[in-house]
Formats: sequence, structure tokens, C-alpha cells
Amino acid sequence: MKVFCGRANPTTGSVEWLEEDEHYDYHQEIARSSYADMLHDKDRNIKYYQGIRAAVSRVKDRGQKALVLDIGTGTGLLSMMAVAAGADFCYAIEVFKPMADAAVKIVEKNGFSDKIKIINKHSTEVTIGPDGDMPCRANILITELFDTELIGEGALPSYEHAHRHLVQENCEAVPHRATVYAQLVESRRMWSWNKLFPVRVQTGHGEQVIIPPLELERCPGAPSVYDIQLNQVSPTDFTALSDVMPMFSVDFSKQVSSSAACHSRQFEPLASGRAQVVLSWWDIEMDPEGKIKCTMAPFWAHSDPEELQWRDHWMQCVYFLPQEEPVVQGSSLFLLAHHDDYCVWYSLQKTSPEKNGRVSPPRPVCDCQAHLLWTRPRFGEINDQDRTERYVQALRTVLKPDSVCLCVSDGSLLSLLAHHLGAEQVFTIESSAASHRLMKKIFKANHVEDKVHIIEKRPELLTSADLEGEKVSLLVGEPFFTTSLLPWHNLYFWYVRTAVDRHLGPGVVVLPQAASLHAVVVEFRDLWRIRSPCGNCEGFDVHIMDDMIKRALDFRESKEAEPHPLWEYPCHCLSEPQQILTFDFRHPVPPHPVRAEGSIELRRGTVAGTRTASKLCTSSPARTAGSRKAALGPSAIPWSSTPTLETSAWISRSQTPWRTGADPHLLRNKVARGLWALNGVKAPLFSGPS
Repeated sequence: MKVFCGRANPTTGSVEWLEEDEHYDYHQEIARSSYADMLHDKDRNIKYYQGIRAAVSRVKDRGQKALVLDIGTGTGLLSMMAVAAGADFCYAIEVFKPMADAAVKIVEKNGFSDKIKIINKHSTEVTIGPDGDMPCRANILITELFDTELIGEGALPSYEHAHRHLVQENCEAVPHRATVYAQLVESRRMWSWNKLFPVRVQTGHGEQVIIPPLELERCPGAPSVYDIQLNQVSPTDFTALSDVMPMFSVDFSKQVSSSAACHSRQFEPLASGRAQVVLSWWDIEMDPEGKIKCTMAPFWAHSDPEELQWRDHWMQCVYFLPQEEPVVQGSSLFLLAHHDDYCVWYSLQKTSPEKNGRVSPPRPVCDCQAHLLWTRPRFGEINDQDRTERYVQALRTVLKPDSVCLCVSDGSLLSLLAHHLGAEQVFTIESSAASHRLMKKIFKANHVEDKVHIIEKRPELLTSADLEGEKVSLLVGEPFFTTSLLPWHNLYFWYVRTAVDRHLGPGVVVLPQAASLHAVVVEFRDLWRIRSPCGNCEGFDVHIMDDMIKRALDFRESKEAEPHPLWEYPCHCLSEPQQILTFDFRHPVPPHPVRAEGSIELRRGTVAGTRTASKLCTSSPARTAGSRKAALGPSAIPWSSTPTLETSAWISRSQTPWRTGADPHLLRNKVARGLWALNGVKAPLFSGPS
């Protein structure tokens, strides 16, 4: 059966209706899942297997049958480990139907169908009794319900229900225990991902400072954790203000509570500074003695950094304190970890929470709008003073005293820069009411609410009256749009430029004037694992899972690019960067498709067996009449997109052919998705800030 789905095209700004398979969302979920990454996590798999063997042995030593409950079984791997370790029977629960169906086939292929029952339900719906899903309670509980934050996938409510209804009292649990760790740091770089800093602009009238509204300064920020590959953050980017501290533990072999709780830890700061950020991670102990441990600790806190396991399904957490607070070396403080059933957050106090009787602060929620509109990388872009200076340099070369400037970017400070640099009239388009409200606050805080005019409507609906009858002499954009997940989605600027063409005056300057798409073949050190077939995992055949992911990748939706922050994923180049396409914003979007074909020559020394990908980068240089260039890319750290292979490709030829193209009027954005051919293997794209 086919269904019609409406989607907004972020590049054109239009809504397109597409005919999709009724299970298209399943295919996308599978294609973008972390199953392959988990199966490639050797450390995780080995530790789970060791813990399962030990738990089954303890039950057998007591003369009992080993009855296992596996919640969130996925491929059925942990259940098969349990049966191979001697378990008498295993009830494996998987709520995602395509995955449950695959688990049935995988279990059957490995010869365990007589001892493993796949239950396609949520664990809270499982029944016990003669006519139920399970005839009796289990005495071994195995789960893998964790995310980077530990409890973000609902681990606490699931454990709470399982202990009350599905497992025996004092059952064995694998993992047995989890501990959350935290370290307080000062980091201007990380803090810039959460707060709006003052922006300094040198003008002909001296220095002007764009200040954030008081509401933004007081806002505690976004409520969600920022999960990153902390191992890729340079130690020079932060100053440790505390040792690594264990904040709280959860014993999974006993009754677990999902109720809100607060845990405090007293410490003396290692140095004086400004407390801004809490870095956090966890480890799990697979056995009661704590001898079998799997840790997410970054390299500086790892017991054996040489044995550090790369993984993407579990990373590390960055939490922002509600406000930065000064700390003095040697002066005792209390770090508090709060959690409800799904989220963790932190606060800092000078006195013990037990002594002062303070009520636990509520979960941080943004009340200033900025954290709802701007992502953490977006905050970082706006706070990058070097990036701002490049825009200022470009604007200086084109602004005139009589300039009528129209700014087209969501939540951008470019309109303020244009005003301070001397534009006679400045208009800015904010399509959403929320963005309008935010920019109005910023303009009011900087006393320009009557000098920079906000137009709240879609660009194609712009009228001459909105511009007070003026013709635009300078059209400017970063470009940045809140709907853009991928760098080339910001080509929406080109469509906007086309939509407002009738409002542009003779000799109008468009800034940036052009954008270009570049590509380079790279070899990732680790990122390839998230899409690489596993085949056999700890002796169990999981080819069926590989095939399911491959089929899912064949669906159109799944071939589209994925956003990835590439600065977190080390790689090295196997070719020279090559320009693929250019887009001239001085002219409207052409009526014909934009296409290019060519080949990328691989560097000498590239050998068969290299796992590769092609990385695409977009840049928007602002070219002026005097040939001066200012790099106005979407980020101070370049955005990139990478087509990765459905399987690990083997490079065996000296040249890699490519083909990409775009038909602006088909609304399919082939430039964004691009179909790349690496030795004849088609590859979907994904991207992120580098």
C-alpha cells in the first residue's frame, strides 16, 4: 500500500507531496539506527557476554533453572548469549516490530528457537501466567536500555515495572549496577554553545557592542543534554575545576525507582575560575563484585586510555549550569545531580542541600526562546568573534551611506551589523513568530527597535509596502535558516533571492554572491562502523540484520543525507579537495537543472581494502567588485557532508567517478542528497559541522 506524505523542502521552502511505501518511516528508522554501531562495539559485547555467563552460573550454582528476561533485545544477541551460557529459557522483548521480526529469524538461523521466545510488545504490556506471555517470573534480568545520558531511553521506568511484575525478588541482573560520574569545568568554548556573548563591532564611530537581552542572560538554557564525542575536545578547551566525582549509582538487581531524586557531592575546587559546564558519563558493572566493567570515560579519566573503545551509540554528556558561578580554589562547594524518570541536570551550591533545606530546582527549561530556535552549534557560530569580523569586513566593502539593506537569515545579527556600519535603512525578514519575538528582544536591548525593521512573513509574500516603497540595494544573508539540517539546505537563500527579485534595485549587491560545493575522498578512523555490516558477532550470525539495514538504505528517504558533527570523527584525506558545483546568487535560480560530472583522482599509496567516504563541503565566499574575499561559510568550523557506503567499499582504482546534479524545480534537491558512485556502489550522504 502507498501513502501520501507532505514534507517541507528546506532548500526551496516549498511543501512537496510524495508517494511513499506505508512502512517508509520504519525503513528510515532502521537505516539511521545504531544497531550496527552496537554490534561493532567489541568491548560492550565481550563485557555483556562475561556478565551473562557469570549470572547464569550463579543461578545454576543455587540449583535453580536459569530463566532470562531480555528487555529491548534488538537482534536477540544477548538472549543468544544467555542460552549459549546455559540458560534454560529466555523471553526476549522487542517493541519495534521490524526488529522483532528480524530477531525471530536471527534466533532461528542460529538454532535457538526452542529456547528463545521473541515477544513483540513493550515490556509494560507483558503478562505473566498460564495464558500470559511468560508462565512465571524470570530470575535473570538482562537489558540494554541505555543512551548517552544512561536514563534517556526510559531505563528507570522499565526497570521499575520489571521488578514489580516480571522478575523475582533479588534476581540476577546484567548489568548489575550503573554509576554516573561528573567533572566541573570552565570552558569558554562550551559555554559559547549555551549563552549569547556580547558582539564587538569596530565602526567609524568607535566600538559598538551588541549585547544580549537580560532575559537571555538569565535563561537556564535548553533542557536537553548535549551529547558529544568528548575525546575529540582538546584539553586546552577547558579547565578542570574538580576531580572526577561519582554522583549516583543504580542497582539494577533490586527494586528501581523512577521518582525524581537529587544526589550531592561535596568537593574543593582544584582551581579558581568560573563554573560553567559539567562533563558527565557513566559506567556499568556486569557483576556484583564490579570486576566486569564497561566505561564511557573519556581518555583523561580512563584507567587504560590505550584500550579506549570507540562507540557512537554511547558518548559523553555536556551539561550547562543555569548560570556561571565564580569558584575559589580550596573553598568547599556542593555539586548536585538531579534526575527525573528520563533526564539528568546539575546545579552548584555553597552549602549542603540537607542543611539549607532548599527545594530541588526544577528541570531547566528555556524561557527566552533563543534556545528553542538556535542549536548549540548555532550559538557557537554567533559567538565566534573571528567569524563576525569576517562578515564585518565584507559588509564594509559594499555598504554605502544610502544603502537599503534587506537581511534574509533566521535569527541573524547581520541586520544589526549593517545598521552599525552605516546602512541608511535596514529590513530583516523573520518568517516565524517565535523568531520575530526573539529578534525584537535583541533589537530592544540594543535600542535599535525603531531603526531595524522586522518583517514577519515569508519572503515570497513580501510587498513594496513592507519595504516602505524602497528598492533594496544590498541583499545579505549568512545564509542560515532554522529549517536547515544540512549545509546545502541554506541554498534556500538562492530561492529567497529569486522570490524577492522584483524588490531589488538596479546594481543591487547580493552578499554572499556565490556558493560552491567541494568534495574530497576520506578514510574515517571509526565512523564507518555505524553503517558497516557485522556478519558475525561474538560467534553469532547476524547477517539478517545486515540485510535488513541494506534494504532500508535502498529507500529514498533513507538515502538522504544525515547530519553529523564531523569534527568529532577523525579522518584523513585520500584525494585532493575538488570543486563540484558553483551557485551564482547574483542571478535568480535558473530554469534548467544544474549538473556536473567528473572524477576524483586518489592519492598514491591508496590501497585496496581502504574504507572510504566522499566528504562534501559548502562554502559561501563573499566576492566584491574589488575582488576582496571574506569566508562567509555557514560556520566558523566548516560544514561538511559525506556520502558513506552501504557497505565498506574497497578502493582498487586510481580514479573515483562522481555524478551529482540539481533540478531546482523538481523540489528533490539532488545537490543535497547527491548520488555518488564509488566503484559503482551508490552511497547516501550525511553531514554535520566540522
